Order: sequence, then C-alpha cells, then structure tokens
Amino acid sequence: MFIGEYRHTFDAKNRISLPAKFRSDLGRSVVITRGLDKCLFVYPKAVWKREAQKIAQHSTGGAAGRGLARLMLAGASESDVDSNGRVLIPDYLRTFATLSTKAVLVGVNDRVEVWDENAWQAYTVSIERDADQFAEKLGNQGSL
Repeated sequence: MFIGEYRHTFDAKNRISLPAKFRSDLGRSVVITRGLDKCLFVYPKAVWKREAQKIAQHSTGGAAGRGLARLMLAGASESDVDSNGRVLIPDYLRTFATLSTKAVLVGVNDRVEVWDENAWQAYTVSIERDADQFAEKLGNQGSL
C-alpha cells in the first residue's frame, strides 16, 4: 500500500526519483498515465493490468466511458525504474500535469500520484477545507 507524500525534483532529463519507500512495491517497471485532477497516476504493472481492464470495459459504451478510456489508456506510458530509483516522465505527461521542476509524489493506496508542487498545495487546501463534508457524505452512503 502506498501512503504519504514526498517532494522531489526533476533532473535535466525529465527523470524523477521515486520515494525509497515505494520502490519495492512499484517494481522495476511502472505504467505512468494521465490521472484525474491534473496529476499523473503511476501504477505497478500488475495493478495497471487490472485498472486497464476495468477502464476498457467502458470504452465502447457511453461518451464518458470512451473519454476516460482514451484519457488513461492512450495516455499511458511504460517506464523502467533505473538503478537510482528514477523514472522518465514523457514530455506529453509533464505538460498534461503542468509539472515544472518540483513535484510531490503522493501514495494513494494502489497507485502513486505525481503532482506539481503548487497544484498539490492548492488542492490540499481545498480538500482540507471540505474534509468534514466529504466524510459526512461518504458516511451517509455507508462508506465510512
């Protein structure tokens, strides 16, 4: 399980170090794709296979399913983790997530998210502000 948040900097070759605590669970090769809320999702390959199958089930249905499948499946890129624990983030994914030099890598259960540092700060302010409402809504649905 991936948890926590870690700040890292991109090098001149568009590589970023994965947090040491995440490396063994991510493995030697990962899948990086467009995520939601303008961040990137990084999956271990086995988890990505399951996620891709779920997404693909909706790819021929309604417009929302086709759109999400195109966003995430067409946007996916396999990347090897080098001996220093770094992965290459393709330019089109850096552009999608508006990643500059500094990023925050966030553990979210079965995936790692990569956020622009400023975008992450703004996002956390908003979710911290609304956390009680989220918990109440999920509690009313029997999720908490």
